[in-house]
Amino acid sequence: MFSDNKKPKTMSDIGGQPNRIEKNTKIKGDIISEADFRIDGKLDGNVKTSGKVVIGKEGYIHGKVECVNADIEGSFNGELIVSDLLALKNTAVIEGTVSVSKLSVEPGATFNASCNMGGKGSMGAGTGSPDMKTAMNGQANKGERAKTS
Repeated sequence: MFSDNKKPKTMSDIGGQPNRIEKNTKIKGDIISEADFRIDGKLDGNVKTSGKVVIGKEGYIHGKVECVNADIEGSFNGELIVSDLLALKNTAVIEGTVSVSKLSVEPGATFNASCNMGGKGSMGAGTGSPDMKTAMNGQANKGERAKTS
């Protein structure tokens, strides 16, 4: 009746703390974690997490990222696999390949990537039906849709 079981669990409750790569920090290598990540520095390598990845305005990742959710304000170049929501802020610059379930792009974001959109069960290379695949190039500007082919 007065149980705490109904409260949503936070990262600290399940043992993980959010991780940060601060501005002016450069890392080369792979990261595997169950906690959320915020990158404000530069990462040359791969990130795999069962949490959320945030790339701050000054942040940059070159490599492969696998996560549940992602918010990007900075730059990304490589392979991005997001099993739920990918949110691109107006300052984001994305290049490479993207596999995502849901995509949100603010006006002004640059999205030069091959994009595969599918359901939660279809994430990964070469999955999804052909009619769900789309390649988007260009910049999403106010009142203008990103170009698709």
